[in-house]
Amino acid sequence: MLLTITHHGKNAADIGYLFRKNPTRPQVFALNYGKAFVFYPEVSDEKTTIALLLEIDPVDLAKGKEGAKRKDVGLFDYVNDRPYVSSSFMSVALAKVFGTAMTGRSDEFQALADTRLDLSATLTMLPCKSDTEMLNRVFEPLGYQVEFETFPADENFPDWGESRYVNLTINGHFKLSDLLHHLYVLIPVFDRKKHYWIDREEVEKLLRHSEEWLKDHPEKFFITHRYLFKNRALANHALERLSVADEEAPTEDLSEVEEKEERLNLNRQRLGSVLARIRACGATSVIDLGCGEGHLLALLMKETSLQKIAGVDVVYMLLERAKEKLHYERFSERQKQKLALFQGSLTYKDSRFSGYDIATVVEVIEHLDLPRLSAFERVLFEFARPKHVILTTPNREYNARYENLGTEQLRHGDHRFEWTRAEFRKWAQMVSAKFHYATQFSDIGEADEKLGSPTQMVCFSLNENTEKSGGKTGESA
Repeated sequence: MLLTITHHGKNAADIGYLFRKNPTRPQVFALNYGKAFVFYPEVSDEKTTIALLLEIDPVDLAKGKEGAKRKDVGLFDYVNDRPYVSSSFMSVALAKVFGTAMTGRSDEFQALADTRLDLSATLTMLPCKSDTEMLNRVFEPLGYQVEFETFPADENFPDWGESRYVNLTINGHFKLSDLLHHLYVLIPVFDRKKHYWIDREEVEKLLRHSEEWLKDHPEKFFITHRYLFKNRALANHALERLSVADEEAPTEDLSEVEEKEERLNLNRQRLGSVLARIRACGATSVIDLGCGEGHLLALLMKETSLQKIAGVDVVYMLLERAKEKLHYERFSERQKQKLALFQGSLTYKDSRFSGYDIATVVEVIEHLDLPRLSAFERVLFEFARPKHVILTTPNREYNARYENLGTEQLRHGDHRFEWTRAEFRKWAQMVSAKFHYATQFSDIGEADEKLGSPTQMVCFSLNENTEKSGGKTGESA
């Protein structure tokens, strides 16, 4: 099993000081069931990669440390994937080999340890049976860009389908210690197995490595239950420690929880995906068009990288509710300068919409009358013209999954229309061609093999070459 971590950018080789591993000298560390090797495949001032390679002894693993006898040895103990995949062994190795880097402390290089670096991590052979879409839902809310490579289970037997393993790469702008903590917790989440006994100490480990990010993660239930090997008592204890409200805690048996996890909190998943895309774009200013009661605004206000935020809605009462939920009256003067809330229509040109890096339009366009859609397009893409537009809308095909709701019915009484996946892509591609934007599509929520996911998302990115040439269309809307 292999993990590589790469630092891209100026003085990239300095990352070796944080790991406290000399790039010129490979090192070997003893583990309970094998060895860990640390070496640098590439070292330069522009790009430096450190590798952690585990060599697990399958016989020693089956028989126990130093061949200790076991009474309950079965076939699985000798025929399994444990020595060869990224599993809980990797988490243990991370803590042992890179323990100093995980603390975030470095006497001589503390400034570097406190700096967000351009990092990427690649895990080979991560077990991920039927969970590939969860890779995005788990890593993207943390701010990572996610890529993974899949394989056929056996090239000679295509009917067997895809392998249950992936090669995963995550990219982001993080402190090294944060990346290591994320990996430590999330590798066992996807592996679903652990090579040691799960007890109360595991709750302490989980909280110690995730206290800064898990409580606000949209998939905290999924992560907590999986990390604790579906031990309901321990998971509930961990969630209580994370100050999860009683009404949010799942009450079903774990088998029921796992079946419903993908249906719960779709709005949280949606907002988490939007937030991850905002982070990936490196924005410093965002305007949320159709902000409603301010659910996304509450998340955006926690982002220290954002210097200017605005929320717009056509309904004044919703803006008042947003102020209440955000506790606007308690805002400092600095917070009030950061956030602007104002009433406006998305189908009328408004100079207040301009000057933002990103415009978000979350579950809004389906509330517009179709004849007014062209006005909305011009207001947003022609006149406001942000660098990026992140837009989500329901997938009408998925409605067949909802009880008492067929494909011809809409999910909300105020929806004027809902698009199929093909209709949505056709519209987005038409807009991108007309106003010189590129498009990137994603799905949000539990995916059905035939019907897709409940929510579809597109990120429009302005073509910089066209913008430099001053290319615009029309004069009024």
